[in-house]
Amino acid sequence: MKRMTRPGAALGPVAVEPRRLRIDPDYASRPGFDGDFLGLPLPLPTVKTDAALLNYHHFSVVMHDSRRLAHFAAANVDGSRRFERIASSDRWSLDPRLPASAQAGAALYAGNDLDRGHLNRRADMLWGDTRAEATAAVADTYHYTNCAPQHRDFNQNNATWQGLEDYILAAVADHRLRANVYTGPIFRPDDPSYRGVRIPRAYWKVVAVATTEAVHATAYLIEQTELLDALGRDAEQPPLGPYRTYQIQVSDASARTGIDFGPLPAFDPLRPPDRDASAAAPVELRNLSDVRLS
Repeated sequence: MKRMTRPGAALGPVAVEPRRLRIDPDYASRPGFDGDFLGLPLPLPTVKTDAALLNYHHFSVVMHDSRRLAHFAAANVDGSRRFERIASSDRWSLDPRLPASAQAGAALYAGNDLDRGHLNRRADMLWGDTRAEATAAVADTYHYTNCAPQHRDFNQNNATWQGLEDYILAAVADHRLRANVYTGPIFRPDDPSYRGVRIPRAYWKVVAVATTEAVHATAYLIEQTELLDALGRDAEQPPLGPYRTYQIQVSDASARTGIDFGPLPAFDPLRPPDRDASAAAPVELRNLSDVRLS
């Protein structure tokens, strides 16, 4: 991957301050994802194609070379150093390290039901040694490189994807744990085109959590129950249907995405004890109590 530098139980609502966030203009200073964050080497996942690596505060994004969206975002989350009062923002920015034509910007989301769905969530970045550090990380989540088109009923639904994300963050924060969180779309050649961007039909998430005893890695998938076949090329409105969320094996997430997660599959509680055994079927998460984190 090419590293890019600039040329030249759910959490309750987080209190926010009304002032506008300011994105750090020094892109060369961003350390990005820390592969040693959990106390053992867990390097950034890799993809098979050319991809631009963009480092931010507390996370990194790996961009797809032609889809104008990220392969994935990889973030470090520290539940022991959280701040609750950090400014929010409704202003998104293109990343100046990439051409605007390589990013899906504001035009994709104007006047429709598509949300700018955070890959690395703002809520996950509310941590640091100082408030300034946490604020810089939160501001970085408002880059278009860190979002993907998600229907508002999906992105804002506490019963599905957002509920799962809040549940995981609550577990990390309540127990003051550290975690690596990886999130991205599943790209398929038949994804429907809308305003020049192919809209992913499914998203995945992999979470690695370090406890005092061990590291556990789990994977999740959200797939539309009704495919987007009705969405014509450059249609005006994506007719997205209801969603279901599944827990899958990390190795299954790798097979679906082509992303190499390195040693993470070995820490998956759903991994069969016999390496020759057949893979476990996806488990539909009807309630958050169905989530198996270890």
